[in-house]
Parts: sequence; structure tokens; C-alpha cells
Amino acid sequence: MILPQYDIPAIIEGYAKGYFLMSDDDGDSLNWYSSRQRTLIPLDDRFRYPKSLRRVLNQERFQTAIDRDFLAVVDGCADRDTTWISDELKSIYWELHQAGWAHSFETWQDDELAGGILGLSIGGAFIGESMFYRIPEGSKAAMVKLVEHLRSRHFHFFDAQMMNPHLARFGAYVVSNRDYRKLLKQALAMPCRFQ
Repeated sequence: MILPQYDIPAIIEGYAKGYFLMSDDDGDSLNWYSSRQRTLIPLDDRFRYPKSLRRVLNQERFQTAIDRDFLAVVDGCADRDTTWISDELKSIYWELHQAGWAHSFETWQDDELAGGILGLSIGGAFIGESMFYRIPEGSKAAMVKLVEHLRSRHFHFFDAQMMNPHLARFGAYVVSNRDYRKLLKQALAMPCRFQ
């Protein structure tokens, strides 16, 4: 598969300044966006999840993996009625992955991909781009295990970009763009490694 060459350093610089990439609804154009507020998933004791999910995790129904099938996670995240992940953005994620910036955190049930989270790791910041599931609870289990992983690697924050009811159940909270940029500056100075 021949993919176009993108200016990866410039893309990382955009994220490091607090912007993120999205394609428009028809997938024809790709643009940088910013938000007046950003949603963070807590990496401290504010993180929570339903008791029903705790039972699922205790059953050890899922195994986790990093980058076992990156492209399948990208496709899973894009496979919905309306998506902001265009074919061009898929190509960009692949090049970011090849360069060591983009990762997939996955849950598997036997040899079946159950769910996953797509994101970028820059310093002590994990910038979540999207998540999906194929098996019920697959993405929720991935969220819990990813938070544990980020804690073990001493990440500064987990950026989920925009709030929704699903994220709120995990204790997600909103910060102003100004506060986000302060946190981002601190995170960029940290030598964290995702793997």
C-alpha cells in the first residue's frame, strides 16, 4: 500500500500546541481544531467505573495489547455512520504510528479484537483520538486498563478531547483551554514512554 508522505514533525507540533486534526463530515477536507474546553480522564483517585465493569474485569474475560493490530483499531474507530476519521486521516495515523507517536491500546477475547482506543503519546500526554468496541464492554475494559498503564508510566494526563455521557461515567472532567495548555506544556517536558 503506497501512502502519501506527511510532515510528521509539523503534525506533532500542532498537537503540542493544543490543536487536533479532524476531517469534515464529507471527508473531503482535513483541518486543525481547537476547543475552549478539553475533557480529561483522571489518572488519580477521581477515576471511577461501574461495579458491573469491575465484575467483567475480575472475570479476566479480556486480554490487553498495545499495537497488536493498529490498523484494525483505526478502522474500528472510523466505522460508524458519521465519522471524522477520513481515509486521509487514517493514512496520517498510520504514518504517526510508524514514527512511534500513534498507538492503539486494545482488548482481545481469545483471538478476536474486542475493542480499542486510538491515541497519540507525546511526552507525558496521552491524547485519545477515538475508541470503539466489537464485543460489549470491550472499549470500557480498554479504558480502565489504559488508565492503569498510563499511571504505571507516570503520564501527566489523558486527554479525551470532548465530553460525553460515556466518559463522564469514568470521572472525566473539563478544563479550560488555558489550563489545558499549561498542563500540556508540563507534559511535553516529561520523558514518558508509552511502551
